Order: sequence, then structure tokens, then C-alpha cells
Amino acid sequence: MGYAHKRLSKKELLKSPIHFCSLGFGTGLAPKAPGTFGTIPGLLLVWLFAPLGLAEYIGVVAFFAIIGIYLCGETAKAMGEHDAPAIVWDEIVGYMIAMIAVPVTWQALLVAFILFRIFDILKPWPILWFDKKVDGGLGIMLDDIVAGLMTLVLMHLALFYGWLPIA
Repeated sequence: MGYAHKRLSKKELLKSPIHFCSLGFGTGLAPKAPGTFGTIPGLLLVWLFAPLGLAEYIGVVAFFAIIGIYLCGETAKAMGEHDAPAIVWDEIVGYMIAMIAVPVTWQALLVAFILFRIFDILKPWPILWFDKKVDGGLGIMLDDIVAGLMTLVLMHLALFYGWLPIA
């Protein structure tokens, strides 16, 4: 995919609501580990939306995932780079997926955060396949959605076997 037009500065990017969201409200601009810093707003959003019922929470996550395709695609164009490290909306959504129907305890938040970051950094199959084969905003979102789903499975296994406290 071509991204050959004027790149916007960080200051210009943050002025746009689209890019501000894609950049994790600015956290994706961290000089080191932008994906890790960019996942932090996901912690806050999980905590904020956790009181919703399961269907409503999933609806919020699905909405964030769908708009993320647009947001991330637009920011990639503005930055002149597919899936620039500063684009972290996908990490936020992936982390929110990891916490679907998981009790919001500090232990669960931490374990999900660590597992999600491991999947996102190491990109085991099929995450790497989506990362390499799907372009645009959809490609930016898909690898983190899959990382979130893989984390979600492990979180529910941990809950089932009693490895995580539920209250």
C-alpha cells in the first residue's frame, strides 16, 4: 500500500481527533515501547466499561474495532507508514478483547496486560500472518484482534482452573 504524501508532525497529528485516538491519546508517541505505553489506555477503558453488561461491553469493543479500521488507516496514511509503532488504537482494542467476561481485578488486568503484550511482541502464528498479509487499517487492527483473542482464551482457562482470583 502506498503512503507517499506529506507526513504530518507529531504536533499536527495530535490536533486531529482521528489521529489523537489512533495514537492512544498520545501514549503511542512514547519514545520507547510505544505499544506497551499505548496499551495503558486499554486498562482505563476496560475499567470504565466493565460495569456494562456483557453484551454492551462486547458492543463497545466491536464498535471500537470497526472504527479502528478507519482511524488506524487514516493515521497510517498521515504518517506515511503502514502500522507505524505510534499507532496504538489496535493495542487498546486488543487488550479490551482480552478482558471480555473477565472479572476486573488488579491481578486479571495485569496478567492480561502481560499476556497480550507477549502475543503482540512475539507475534506467533496466526498473528504474524495477519500482520504480514493484510494491508491498510484492517491489517493494522487484525493482528491485535487475534492477539487479544488468544489472550482471552488463556484468561478464561486461567479462570476455569482457578489460577486467577475472581473477586
